[in-house]
Amino acid sequence: MVLRLDPALAERLRLVAEVEGRSISDVAREAVAALVEHRRADKHFRALLEENLASHTEALQLLRDGTDTRPGRAAGGAA
Repeated sequence: MVLRLDPALAERLRLVAEVEGRSISDVAREAVAALVEHRRADKHFRALLEENLASHTEALQLLRDGTDTRPGRAAGGAA
């Protein structure tokens, strides 16, 4: 995985890692894990996740059997 950071943020990350005697990768992994856990507990994020899941479920059903479950939609038709 390649992660591009603003140079100023990259320097702050490097300094945090240096002060803590850890690798930049280790500090970045910790930050990403904390972000993911924070999002899992966030109500707004969970609502977005549910919307996304519903959308993907509909797309999978359409691909599987050609049935579009959205109101006013027919398989192969445009809205």
